[in-house]
Amino acid sequence: MQSNTPQFESTDSGSDSAKAKRQILSVSELTASIKDKLESTFPFIWVAGEVSDVTRPRSGHVYFTLKDSNSQIRAVMWRSTASRLRFELEDGTQVVCGAGIDVYAPRGSYQLVIRQIEPRGMGALQLALRQLQQRLAAEGLFDPAHQKPLPRFPRRIAVVTSPTGAAIRDFLEAIRRRWQGGEVLVIPVRVQGDGAADEIVGGIHTSNHLTPRPDVLVITRGGGSLEDLWCFNEECVVRAIFTSQIPVISAVGHEIDVTLSDLVADARALTPTAAAELMAPSTEELQATMRVIQRRLAASLRSRAVAARSQLTSLSGRRIFRRPLDRLHDLARRLDELEVRATRAIRVRHANGHGQLSGLAGRIESLSPLAVLSRGFSLTERTRAGELIQDAATVEVGERITTRLAQGRLISVVEAIPDDS
Repeated sequence: MQSNTPQFESTDSGSDSAKAKRQILSVSELTASIKDKLESTFPFIWVAGEVSDVTRPRSGHVYFTLKDSNSQIRAVMWRSTASRLRFELEDGTQVVCGAGIDVYAPRGSYQLVIRQIEPRGMGALQLALRQLQQRLAAEGLFDPAHQKPLPRFPRRIAVVTSPTGAAIRDFLEAIRRRWQGGEVLVIPVRVQGDGAADEIVGGIHTSNHLTPRPDVLVITRGGGSLEDLWCFNEECVVRAIFTSQIPVISAVGHEIDVTLSDLVADARALTPTAAAELMAPSTEELQATMRVIQRRLAASLRSRAVAARSQLTSLSGRRIFRRPLDRLHDLARRLDELEVRATRAIRVRHANGHGQLSGLAGRIESLSPLAVLSRGFSLTERTRAGELIQDAATVEVGERITTRLAQGRLISVVEAIPDDS
């Protein structure tokens, strides 16, 4: 058995033939040999581990470390592979990688070149769906507070779907059966495969710019696998539904299929037929409701007529309607009585006022200075000033004075002022 242990020769002994047999490689030659051996031995392998140290430079490549409890290895995912990745690669994610071995000569290190990658225990689409749902839910896109009410009687209905699929046939059949009062506009888009999400977004925008604007927008297709329905989980479709000014009904897949479009829409229907039933009222049900309302209205009118007739009969038996002039005569008699009472009261008030006025006149007359003069008294006042003289000391000899009598006046000159003290 050949030993793998390297054999070393002494540099100070040995023959020239031994030296000739020794092969000396440069570092580049050794690295190239190792690179050839590793890359040819491991052209493609599957490796399981935990992702850590994820970095994403502007080049679009993704670098990370794949590790387990005992070892680790660097890994790279080129931009062409990373752009097709369905889920977000995060530290701590358990993955299974399909890769080849690559030796990076400038550093003398080796790494995995990832060509395929999927989460362990969960498919890539499931993980991508969960991550996107958590992120959009954190933004509030699935909050019921943003949901718009559906119109009760839609007149204009826009449907974004494939024009050749079974979904539109089921929807139109249900509409024809239930509701003839609306106009259906089909906006054709692809509902599966590459580019389908962009067409659905375009269909939603087209619906919102129609004139007149539709009353309701239905996004629908039949059932399928997660891959088939993936376009209804794309972020651009979810945001287009959220920003739609028209109420949106999502009817994607069957009852067991739930997409992000279902969560963000204003209403979710399990099937295209259920969408028609949810949106459009049943003509038969409306007719039945109208018949019930008609019966209730007729019964209410009959009841109101009976009550009005009874009230009219009761009013017609009252005295005011049988002898309407009696009330007028009573009021006229009352008016005459009030006139007599008012005339009597005025006369009494006039007599009382005349007596009071006579008494006041007598009192005033008794207090008048002229009445005193009529009893022989007189008033003396200064001729010029016109003021009464009450004290002889205030008069000077030679001063002209005026004496007022009951009849007429006298003007005299003071000749002397006797001292009567």
